Amino acid sequence: MIDARRLTSCRHRLHLDLTHPLLIEGVGEDSGVRQRREAATAHRAAVRDTLTAVGDGWVVIDAGQSSRDRAEATLAAMAAGASRIWDAVLPSEPDTGRRGKSELLIRDDGRGGYIPVIVVNHKITDPRSEAAEGGAVTSDLFTWDPHDDAMRKVRPQLRDQLRLVHIYRMLQRHGYASPGLVGGAIGFGFDCILVHDLSTVLDEYDRRFADRIAVARGQVQTLPSNIPECRSCPWWSRCSERLIDMRDVSVVAPGSRAEVLRGAGVSTIDQLAGWVGDAPEDWQHGEFGDAVVTAKAWLRGLPLVRRVPNVRVQRADVEVDVDMESYQEHGAYLWGTLLNVDGTSEYRAFATWDPVPTFDEARSFAEFWGWLMQTRAQTVAAGKTFAAYCYSRAAEDKWLLDSARRFEGMPGIPTVEEILGFINGPEWVDIYQAVSDQFICPNGKGLKKVAPVAGFNWRDAEASGEASMSWYREAVGFEGEPDLGERTRLLEYNEDDVYATKVLREWMDARADAEIPFAGDL
Repeated sequence: MIDARRLTSCRHRLHLDLTHPLLIEGVGEDSGVRQRREAATAHRAAVRDTLTAVGDGWVVIDAGQSSRDRAEATLAAMAAGASRIWDAVLPSEPDTGRRGKSELLIRDDGRGGYIPVIVVNHKITDPRSEAAEGGAVTSDLFTWDPHDDAMRKVRPQLRDQLRLVHIYRMLQRHGYASPGLVGGAIGFGFDCILVHDLSTVLDEYDRRFADRIAVARGQVQTLPSNIPECRSCPWWSRCSERLIDMRDVSVVAPGSRAEVLRGAGVSTIDQLAGWVGDAPEDWQHGEFGDAVVTAKAWLRGLPLVRRVPNVRVQRADVEVDVDMESYQEHGAYLWGTLLNVDGTSEYRAFATWDPVPTFDEARSFAEFWGWLMQTRAQTVAAGKTFAAYCYSRAAEDKWLLDSARRFEGMPGIPTVEEILGFINGPEWVDIYQAVSDQFICPNGKGLKKVAPVAGFNWRDAEASGEASMSWYREAVGFEGEPDLGERTRLLEYNEDDVYATKVLREWMDARADAEIPFAGDL
């Protein structure tokens, strides 16, 4: 028996979970997975409370019942013609192997049957600044009324569509599927229902389901392969050892790269390192030569390889390293800075310890921005050069712009135009981009992978973005009294991040050429 989640997750994990469950008995759940699950549960509860408080005709299935009782209650509610059913569970299907549930079923008054609507804790659309063709199809939360929405664009989410088709197939079995062949998703922010045309993914769903149920029933063999999901999987230590022993090509070319290489007859790192000639015909993953160099570097134990004869990085008289900490999509609670002038460095944090989202976030952001712009202005007035640095600017750019929009008009808050003028200018420097342009990184390009090569190490052995989410929950008292020790831990983690960027930049400027081999020499 499998649910829709298995359709976009690892095939080999499905095999291991069902055939060797005792081998991971007692293995703790990955902290990042747990946090996302808890956040999703809280999000669904908030959506439920908001929706069920409005209008009549609701049937809320008791989540405390057994799965069988919940399924019987769901069928009874549909038979009675309930307008909306929350927490619907459909009867498991031993013959097909399907099991599934939907946060919401909406009666299709125009055509009969029910429309599945799922609640997800990620963004499903992006706003547009002006109306444009090819927008999303959305519906009001409280009245099912699909219409073209030119002010939103869809964020593609195949996993959402496949889950909706899974529920549709189960409704179809009992004669309750709407002939409209549509489903809906309520995402983070829950200001609308995004309407999906399920006819576009029916064939893909049927293909994937047939494959996964064959795996679950032991009818096809699976092998491990390195994919993004691996890092949070309880089987990863076992699989990674096997992959390294096999010298499997996915160790250095993870995900779909490995699939393309296997299709070209390359299954090991050694075969990839020895590749001669043009790239495989269907290679669509950047410069193929990088993959070959990565394999050569792995065989020699090299953490980095230079793409260029001489490494360069932008420097200035006054340098400020910036690192932002956010909690999921709720807000940016900390802007950490490191001011570097004349060989001295001073860390300064601009933080709010009110749980985000909070208006106090506007205060801390305004103080950060004001300080940064004042430092910049004083530097320029003194006839010196200025630069601000981050590592992988996407997160910082997002929260700079989002904060300007969310707190527009409040004291000290810059305009979106001011933010854009700064981040699109020459003084905002992304060290991640400088690393990407000038190095091939066999172990990954994350700051915690690259900075140790330059000699920097974090004080906290557990330091990571995922771990900081747990620390933050304790620091602000999500489950009890605020833990001041965890606040200190977060500040030290943030301070180490900005110092790491500084150390890496200085190393690139002074020592990288001598310490890192050039790709052309491998």
